[in-house]
Amino acid sequence: MKGLIERDRGLLWHPYAALDGPAPYAVRSASGTRLQLESVEGSRFDVLDAMSSWWCAIHGYRHPALDAAVHEQVDRFSHVMFGGLTHEPAICLAEDLVALAPGPLQHVFLADSGSVAVEVALKLAVQFQAATGHPRRRRFVALRGGYHGDTTGAMSVCDPVDGMHALFPGLVADQLFLPRPPAARTIDGDIADSTNSGTDSGTDIDGWVAEAERLVAAHAPTVAAIIVEPVLQGAGGMHVYPPGCLRALRRIAEHHGIMLIADEIATGFGRTGRPFAVDHAGVAPDILCVGKALTGGYLTLAAVLCTAAVGRAITTSPHRALLHGPTFMGNPLACAVASASVALLPGYADRVTVIGRELAAALAPATGLASVRDVRVLGGVGVVQLTGPVDVPAVTRAALDRGVWIRPFRDLVYTMPPFVCGTDEITAIATAITGAVAQVHG
Repeated sequence: MKGLIERDRGLLWHPYAALDGPAPYAVRSASGTRLQLESVEGSRFDVLDAMSSWWCAIHGYRHPALDAAVHEQVDRFSHVMFGGLTHEPAICLAEDLVALAPGPLQHVFLADSGSVAVEVALKLAVQFQAATGHPRRRRFVALRGGYHGDTTGAMSVCDPVDGMHALFPGLVADQLFLPRPPAARTIDGDIADSTNSGTDSGTDIDGWVAEAERLVAAHAPTVAAIIVEPVLQGAGGMHVYPPGCLRALRRIAEHHGIMLIADEIATGFGRTGRPFAVDHAGVAPDILCVGKALTGGYLTLAAVLCTAAVGRAITTSPHRALLHGPTFMGNPLACAVASASVALLPGYADRVTVIGRELAAALAPATGLASVRDVRVLGGVGVVQLTGPVDVPAVTRAALDRGVWIRPFRDLVYTMPPFVCGTDEITAIATAITGAVAQVHG
């Protein structure tokens, strides 16, 4: 009988991989912070998951509270349509999100995934502008280096050079792009020179802000919103930028009567050391997208939150509704486990800050490697940037041999570990990353 990996080969497409690309590793089981993997040649590995399964399994695997939430809801009902019906899991989750969210965000739209949440946010911004007398405002300002998802609308606000725009001519809408914000320094897992007074001393952002003001002013009559990943650009390069840039965008948006959309699908729920990444800048968006860690990695679910002003404008418009409605919107299983996941977050507030310090200390030796350009840490995100592209299969295997699962990309070897990792596990992850880079790239 063929093994799992042999059965997979040529049958399943994996993310950004060819059908005949490098063989994946098979997962035999998962528990706590660990994965049990098997390679195509039969080697077995019991390893720490340094990726939180693409940043969502923040509580680890088989968490008792999350398992219980799923089992309890299954015994009631697993799914009902959300059109014309409602249920307790969706209501409880929406209440939890509004209580947790930054600023005056009061309304919740439940979506299937992060990309769909971005699609909803874009449509919501366009509907809002039309409802408030600005029907020409249908374009978006985004950032170079940004990533917001793989669906068509989301692709349009991803980086136009490193994204997928060129592969889909005529399909992806033409948007406006600001340069990537300048890099911020990080110290001990936090953004350096970021203060509560609203300044970013030592960080030269004046030129970038002037360019943002110029571009938005030139196109304001046709712009519906500015969309950003606050403070940390994830899949576009794990780029940390000064909170002052975000404050400037908030100010510019307000001045021109356009909206600010915060895509916190990757950064929300404490990943950057604050409840939400916008908290580093002390600003609140008009629209907030969350996902990934929302359900603790158990089921796909995302949410779009907006202010009362946005909700009021839509409700008093001719259509009266936000024109979107996924089949699995408000799935009860996903909502139940999401509420259980959100309930666990207060216990991690201090731990993520400590993880940042631990990662910064444990990754410091990587700065001495000839192949390393930069090492940076923000909250529960640790990044080793190389001087050239990563040999992904080789570095992955070298880390596995050291007891850690990682998934590098481009020139980055990084970790977003589960929040439940202890000090010894964080040290083991950082040591494995440094050792794997040294072995493969020197």
